[in-house]
Amino acid sequence: MTYLLWALQALLGLGFLMSGLMKVTQPVGALAIQMEWAAAVPEGLIRFIGIAEVLGGVGLIAPAVTRILPRLTPLAAAGLALNMLLATVFHLTRGEPLMGALTLALGALAALVAYGRWVVVPIRPRDAPSRATKPSSATGAAA
Repeated sequence: MTYLLWALQALLGLGFLMSGLMKVTQPVGALAIQMEWAAAVPEGLIRFIGIAEVLGGVGLIAPAVTRILPRLTPLAAAGLALNMLLATVFHLTRGEPLMGALTLALGALAALVAYGRWVVVPIRPRDAPSRATKPSSATGAAA
């Protein structure tokens, strides 16, 4: 399960990072050519979604790799899952079932990462004691 979660984190992280950077850096006119929906929403919302995707993509990878605040990884995954759920509703209401299915699948994968890293195989912080280390007992010394 650990390898599956790492693979999903890497793929989703890079995918959301690239998608978010595109939404943040490209002019809205260029985005509207690639993504029809971009013409139907305000520019501020497109930029906000892009920033959320960039932060979520980084959050899937950086805290887990560095083991600094690794509890942020499942939170980032949960945020991306919510983002994709909202995107699914948006695309379905626009009559775009293929995009709705794609965003639903991405959201389900992000939710799997969130659950996996929160419950199944959490990543221990860098300063956490090793599993192999047994706690020493000051009162258990033989006399």
